Amino acid sequence: MVKSYLRYEHLKTFGVVASPTANPVWAPSSSSTTRHTSAGAAVVPANEEVLVWDIKSGELLSRWKDDNCKAEVTIVTQSKTDNDVFAVGYSDGSIRIWDWKTAQLVISFNGHRSAVSALAFDSSGTRLASGGKDASIIVWDLIAEVGLYKLKGHKDQITTVGFLRAPVAEEGEDATMEDAERDEDGWLISTGKDTLLKLWELSTQHCMETHVAHNGECWGMALSPDGKGCITTGNDGELKVWAIDPRGLSAGAAKGDINCLLDRGYLYRSTKDRGVTVTFHPSSSYIATHGTDKNVEIWRIRTEDEIKRLLKRKRKRKAEKAGTKVDTNGVEDLSSATVDDIFVSYVIVRAAGKVRGIDWAIKPGKSSSIQILVSLTSNALELYDIRKPTSSKDKSKESEVPDYKKLYSVELPGHKSDVRSLALSSDDRMLASASSESLKIWNVKTSTCIRTFDCGYSLCCSFLPGDKIVVVGTKTGEIELFDVASSVMIESIKAHEGAIWSLQVHPDGKSLVTGSADKTAKFWNFEVVQEEIPGTKRTTPRLKLVHKRTLKMEDDILAVRYTPNGKHIAVALLDNTVRIFFTDTLKQLHNLYGHKLPVLNIDISSDSKLIATCSADKNVKIWGLDFGDVHKSFFAHSDSIMQVCFERDSHNFFSASKDRLIKYWDGDKFENIQKMEGHHGEVWALAVGRVSEFVVSASHDKSIRIWEQTDDQIFLEEEREKELEELYESTLTASLDDGTAGSAPVGKQTAETLMAGERIMEAIDMGIDDLNLLQAHAEAQARRPGISIAPPQRNPVYVALGNISAETHLANIISKVKASHLQDALLVLPFEKVEKMMRFLDIWAAKEWNIPLTSRILFFLLRTHHRQLVASKTMRPMLDSVRAHLRAALRRQKDEMGFNLAGVRYILRGIHEAANKEFVGESDEITAGVNGTRKRGFGNLS
Repeated sequence: MVKSYLRYEHLKTFGVVASPTANPVWAPSSSSTTRHTSAGAAVVPANEEVLVWDIKSGELLSRWKDDNCKAEVTIVTQSKTDNDVFAVGYSDGSIRIWDWKTAQLVISFNGHRSAVSALAFDSSGTRLASGGKDASIIVWDLIAEVGLYKLKGHKDQITTVGFLRAPVAEEGEDATMEDAERDEDGWLISTGKDTLLKLWELSTQHCMETHVAHNGECWGMALSPDGKGCITTGNDGELKVWAIDPRGLSAGAAKGDINCLLDRGYLYRSTKDRGVTVTFHPSSSYIATHGTDKNVEIWRIRTEDEIKRLLKRKRKRKAEKAGTKVDTNGVEDLSSATVDDIFVSYVIVRAAGKVRGIDWAIKPGKSSSIQILVSLTSNALELYDIRKPTSSKDKSKESEVPDYKKLYSVELPGHKSDVRSLALSSDDRMLASASSESLKIWNVKTSTCIRTFDCGYSLCCSFLPGDKIVVVGTKTGEIELFDVASSVMIESIKAHEGAIWSLQVHPDGKSLVTGSADKTAKFWNFEVVQEEIPGTKRTTPRLKLVHKRTLKMEDDILAVRYTPNGKHIAVALLDNTVRIFFTDTLKQLHNLYGHKLPVLNIDISSDSKLIATCSADKNVKIWGLDFGDVHKSFFAHSDSIMQVCFERDSHNFFSASKDRLIKYWDGDKFENIQKMEGHHGEVWALAVGRVSEFVVSASHDKSIRIWEQTDDQIFLEEEREKELEELYESTLTASLDDGTAGSAPVGKQTAETLMAGERIMEAIDMGIDDLNLLQAHAEAQARRPGISIAPPQRNPVYVALGNISAETHLANIISKVKASHLQDALLVLPFEKVEKMMRFLDIWAAKEWNIPLTSRILFFLLRTHHRQLVASKTMRPMLDSVRAHLRAALRRQKDEMGFNLAGVRYILRGIHEAANKEFVGESDEITAGVNGTRKRGFGNLS
């Protein structure tokens, strides 16, 4: 009989505030009642999810997650026209449009070969530009949900993209139709790690200008709110200011010899590290920039009056040095001002950790300060308030150093550093997670942090019997005891001279063993002592650890583990061996050797018969405790294995590795049951439920994930077949990309588009057979009009669907394909199927079914297979028929739209007239009487 297992599925993730993989975005509060009192919301990446935090309360407002996507978030941006619409780029090259109010996925795009690194909405919110690590830029139509075109020209990762708008034509200027179309498409400006700054004309889809922005990589760019300038950031703290000639955009496109991007000079940040982000304040004259350190530098843009005063002072000093007379009545020429005259460093905000991203927080109404949201690499968010310079002429106030303060921070829901150890309480209700700076206690059911303790660099932790006290072993050799109820540290004991790598409570709950890098394992008993309360004669009971025995070894101890029956203790050493001792006498029973690198962790099955060891040599070994023999050794992971844990009352076990995988194994058959993918960093710790069927894991990506056992059965053969299919699909969808510069169509084959194409081909074949069958029946009936011929036996699929027609079935299949995937699915069709598809397009055009979709499919197939269609003589009658039917349908729809539009205008005019009141003004009557006429002046009051 084939053995089956139960599958473990990802249940939930917590412990992440903001991942360092993407930028944060500040958004105003969605509630109108709290908009003026709230600090707003922070939309931040959290591995494969996007989280929305209330900055003031630290509450999680929303969680955006697509179950079909496991890639990390790499970029987040907000629409300029609708604050509820966000575009999110992922590391697999996909882009998803989310609605904040509903937390629902609106549109999904997939066009980049690698991670998306830049996103930008246009001013109307109908187009989206995306740049990727594949050095390509794609412009997407959000209304039609398709990719318009791909722009190639950069040689390395795109770092920033931005739309440019044409200036509004002034009175007296004539604009041609070509200028209007060009202005409607606009221009695009992009930067890349290839040091280049490029200006693209979107109407012709070609690069107008290319400039070398910096000597090294160009890491970021910010467009000014008025679109007349931009700033790029490079290495060595360098900022470069560019002026954009808005009038020269159209003229330069026509003549081709006018530079629209003009170099104005350099600014230098206070530090010499590379820049990451630079951004303009949307409504105030401030610029914020940061690098890879803890500093956020705020620059202020001087007003015209300030620049004129500065230039006047410079001219005065220059004249004094030259000994000439100063002309006090001269008018200062602003064009002579340098970037140092215009931009001045205002304040440097020092954050609590390294800065990953920044965004301006826009306060409603007028305010005496500006606010900035800062995302840290240490899994935290901070909001700073920066005071604006006072307008007072008091010199003492002007000489004050600009002040800033941290208003709010979101940091409690996650660790600042990697979680190194996990421990579950005896009833699986609480989870303890320990990192290099803190110990946190979590409610497993609600995933909320209920306690946070400051501790040393912890390497291991465990709940003591009763689940009221947590014990932690630190890197400095101390044992720390924390009381969960009172949130205090009970005691800190200097237990070892080296790091405590492992500790475990004895199965009887009366003692504790610790293993350290000082080559000793120490045994501690729990004792309750009566301690006097200072200032009184009363005493209070207190738990203390009393050292009883010491086991000295020849090398550093990396792991210790009791057998569940308490008779033996296993000790893993740095010399790649595992020693088994009797617990009572500490005499050695077995010496397990065979690993080539140190054993990092060990675990023993609940029946005390098997011991599993994992090592840095990427192998897992299963040993028998009776004789110390190795049952099986197998290559388990592609990197060091950090921990193994046996399932409760079973020989099945889990292994966690630096290769980001958790694997589920059968310890009797030595088979890999399941791979649990989801973490985006090294998996450091595991904990298996004591009473419930779930596993908890912690990783370098700061996330703590719970994997729950489901009722879905696993059969090993089916699991291996599924893995082979995934491997085949991943190689199948990896298509070649040409490296030619310029414009190219947007397309990327995925498993979803391939499956959609196969469904379309299957429906076409079924439909052609059905059409031929019905046509033959009709011809036979026409030859014998006096006899009723029984209808033919149709395909059972059509009968099951309500005896629908073949063209209806194909239309339903195609309509279920996402608009963004339709073109890639149609590319799967060979020319033989395209010929058959034309027959259905002719039927749809004749019946006027979904003319927009019919036209889109027809034009795409004509562009793609133009040469074959032109060379085929048999296709001409079909194409003529399609053209005739489509023209008739479009003409009828055009007439209908014109009629409806005229009706709407008539109704609108009636509403407008009904809303207006006509009256005669008194002044008009007086004027008419003076002139001796009976003319009446009318005015409209809406």
